[in-house]
Amino acid sequence: MSTALIEVRHASVRFGALTALAEVNFSLHAGERVALVGANGSGKTTLLRLLHGQLRFVGERSAALDGQGREPAQAMVFQRPFLLRLSVWHNLLLALWLARVPRARRAGLALQALQRVGLADQRDRPARVLSGGQQQRLALARAWAVRPRVLFLDEPTASLDPGAKREVEQLIAEFAQEGMAVVMSTHNLGQAKRLATRVVYLEAGRLIVDAPTETFFNHSLPEPAAAFVKGELGWSP
Repeated sequence: MSTALIEVRHASVRFGALTALAEVNFSLHAGERVALVGANGSGKTTLLRLLHGQLRFVGERSAALDGQGREPAQAMVFQRPFLLRLSVWHNLLLALWLARVPRARRAGLALQALQRVGLADQRDRPARVLSGGQQQRLALARAWAVRPRVLFLDEPTASLDPGAKREVEQLIAEFAQEGMAVVMSTHNLGQAKRLATRVVYLEAGRLIVDAPTETFFNHSLPEPAAAFVKGELGWSP
């Protein structure tokens, strides 16, 4: 297999007395679409943040560097994206500025991103008055605009209505087809089936199952992964 874009080995994260992740081994390769599933509190968001380089941890983390010694471009979209009290357009421009995109390129990339997610006609509206689905599409536009090789998504459709959820899922699938590696946490097992090539099950901070999607949903699983798939487990202390 090709060199991993990002890999963690024997990674543990603690928040005070709480062990959020314990001895996790995980690698992500180009073109993969990984769904992180598990009960609330199982460590999904913590693993996303660790992979994105946002947390202190014990263990090892490595990434495939480019010719200039930089990690692969990454972006993360949260369940409830943070939007500034600015227009849709200026939220995008600011994201590109933070990503150190040269000034001369920002307007073109911002317009492409809005067109890509179907929000070009909303560019002058205040971002915070958009519907929930539109706000999530704006967050995806901000991520797509910087052309990341890795896209992290934390429950990206959890609070959306069915129509908005379908729109966001379609964008995620299209981004993956364009070559982005995607890692997303979700409680929606149907979504994992539709979008993921690989499913990772976490329990109380431990990685219990890491398998191709077809294997995860059609072969026997250890308990409590099997209970979770059956809908019998919803929270982890």
